[in-house]
Amino acid sequence: MVEILIVLTETLGRLTNAFKQLLEANKEIERLKERESKSTTQTVNKDLSLISVIPKWSGSDDTVTLEEFLESIEAAARIGRWTENDQREVAVLRLSRSAKLFYQCCDELHEKGGTW
Repeated sequence: MVEILIVLTETLGRLTNAFKQLLEANKEIERLKERESKSTTQTVNKDLSLISVIPKWSGSDDTVTLEEFLESIEAAARIGRWTENDQREVAVLRLSRSAKLFYQCCDELHEKGGTW
């Protein structure tokens, strides 16, 4: 009888410890869920390889029109999940010759508040 009580007491102690560990694990899970729900950053996979399908644009007659240039950026942005900022940066990267010189000299095109 004494042996049974000892075994039961030991088993109860192990169960109590396991229950405490389970409660701590649940608390940690809830903390992680709360931190994740408060996170304002969202993971988005962007496909920047689509930059290669956007033609260079110089503004001269031997390149695509401005409308075609902008439409190609917008189409690639939709497919590649680009932000407006990505679109602006890609547009600048794809400028060439006189269009690039114009961009470099035009200060208002470099302002932070600009939108696509």
